[in-house]
Amino acid sequence: MKFGVLKDIKNGEYRVIATPAEVSMLVGDGNEVWVQKGAGEKAGFPDETYEKVGAKMVDTMQEIYAGCDFVAKVKEIEPCEYGLLRENQIVFTCIHPAAHPAEVDALLASKCIAITAEDCHRYGSPNCEAAGKQGAMAGLESLQSIHGGKGKFVNGLGGAPGVHALVIGGGTVGRACVGVVHALGARVTVMDINIGCLRDIGKQFAETVDTQICNRYNLEKILPTVDVVYNCVRWPKNATEPMITREMVRSMEKGSVIVDISNDYGCIETFHETTHENPRYIEEGVVHYCVSNIPGAIAQSTSIAYAASVLPHFRSIINNGLAEACVRDGFLRRALTSYKGYLTHEETSAIQGKPWIRPETILGIEDRKLDPAPAATTSKSDNFIKL
Repeated sequence: MKFGVLKDIKNGEYRVIATPAEVSMLVGDGNEVWVQKGAGEKAGFPDETYEKVGAKMVDTMQEIYAGCDFVAKVKEIEPCEYGLLRENQIVFTCIHPAAHPAEVDALLASKCIAITAEDCHRYGSPNCEAAGKQGAMAGLESLQSIHGGKGKFVNGLGGAPGVHALVIGGGTVGRACVGVVHALGARVTVMDINIGCLRDIGKQFAETVDTQICNRYNLEKILPTVDVVYNCVRWPKNATEPMITREMVRSMEKGSVIVDISNDYGCIETFHETTHENPRYIEEGVVHYCVSNIPGAIAQSTSIAYAASVLPHFRSIINNGLAEACVRDGFLRRALTSYKGYLTHEETSAIQGKPWIRPETILGIEDRKLDPAPAATTSKSDNFIKL
């Protein structure tokens, strides 16, 4: 198979979906691997390192899309790429389909086979770990006076108290964030809606962090007392009200910080997306850091970890075929977003009102013994396509 590694073009994105290590394995399997020139350069992988392991270097994304059966990148498909998608072509990337209706429309119109990478991770995405850890550092930096913050040092100074950090969400992102700010000496409170999750976090950190159930009452009480808030919650796209309202932001001390790692519109009322070039803004006296691709700032580490995590999916699809790969791995199956003009992603159907069909139905594997996987989100849709 011809496998293409695209250069990501999102603003401030320096990661690459496959390093020379993964390319060498795909070439060793007998595949022809095309890599767009410069794809790995900003992550520390120059073109010659790909050439040494057998990759064919090509100049443009147009060549990759036109010549490869399977193409992959890190971030969403940009509008300039919509017209390059081809029927039956496999596309693997972080699509975030429920939040991007135009992108979904382009996938469906092209009749390609699209897999949304963020839903395919059995043990949590390395991107999530990277976002949590790097987001933790961004929050502490944002507290500095030179960025409009209140000027507190993470573990304090003699006679001056350190930072009180609130981490909302105890999943892969939240735990990674806690690990950094706690290790650096901040006082940490973790909120989640799952008591079992909070118990596990308490044990993980030897009961040296505070835990609370996340609800409006508790948030309103704690926000005026904390220095930095890290939002690590995957907010439902169809939520009717924010988790943190503008009034709650206003209740925080001037110079406090909000780092919206999850970057979901509707969760924090004062949120708007920012970039690495201009990462912060101040609203209601609170510094907001809302970069959508935080892991791009540590491109080499994230690329190495992320590429290793998705390589098994690449090899399984190529060697076993998509249907068999989805039989063997339920997390890959739930990540199938579109298949030859059919929407196969339940959350997108629920949010956008588009009819969908279950991946196992369109792939003809309903009667097979399928590897189980939990639903990627709580959003449900019975708006089914009738074949």
